[in-house]
Amino acid sequence: MEYRRLGNSGLIVSTLALGTMQFGKGMNMGGLGQDDTTAMIRFAVERGINFIDTADVYSGGESETLIGNALKDLGNRDELVLATKFRLPMSDNFNRSGATRVNILRGVESSLKRLKTDHIDLYQVHGWDSNTPLEETLRTLSDLVRQGTVRYIGLSNYMGWQAATALGVQKQLNLEPFVTAQMYYSLVGRELEYEFQSCAEYHKLGVLVWSALAGGYLSGKYTQAGEAQAGTRFAEAGQFVPFDWAKGEPVLKALRTVAEGHGVSMARVAYAWTLS
Repeated sequence: MEYRRLGNSGLIVSTLALGTMQFGKGMNMGGLGQDDTTAMIRFAVERGINFIDTADVYSGGESETLIGNALKDLGNRDELVLATKFRLPMSDNFNRSGATRVNILRGVESSLKRLKTDHIDLYQVHGWDSNTPLEETLRTLSDLVRQGTVRYIGLSNYMGWQAATALGVQKQLNLEPFVTAQMYYSLVGRELEYEFQSCAEYHKLGVLVWSALAGGYLSGKYTQAGEAQAGTRFAEAGQFVPFDWAKGEPVLKALRTVAEGHGVSMARVAYAWTLS
């Protein structure tokens, strides 16, 4: 396993993180229970992964609960970098969504309980909130870092101008800065390169890629839209990430050629491309 600094911080993380949207029954994908969750975390840790990423909205908090139980059983919480997110709706109550002070404070307390920990290593805004004053969000997150409840903060699914604006406000007000940006990026979803990549490089934001396999498409097991074997992610949840199936065909062809030439899976080649 290779390791890198987490954005413009001194924290060291594995280049591969364990994503956990498939933990729990509420996301219409994966549906893993406690035994499978614990086994998967053990499998990842034994191979050098020290970075686990989740979100409060994954299965309505169940993913966090399963992870908390697993880490308690394994006894290795302090050896890992644990990341979670907030902002997306957790109920029909208007005030249980968004990046407001009320929802952030309630969200972090709830996540800490479910994860069975006294701190979160990386706390991320799960998307831009146009309804809440940006300063309110950033001051609250900065307070959490300075209290020690949260170690670092990150953003997710922002546009370039949104990230740059937030970082500018943080600098102007002497607030704790975002150190990471969790964004969709894959061989068939390269929009990140048009604007956000240069923003991240300029501001030294670490980019955390989600769905590097485009929801499983780059594994090569899907031939065209609407055709998916039972039990696969596309069969259960449909096309979760945006890409053009027609434009993806030559990408899959090239990916298959490279994979066959090296005697490895197409997924492994896709991950190697993203890491490089």
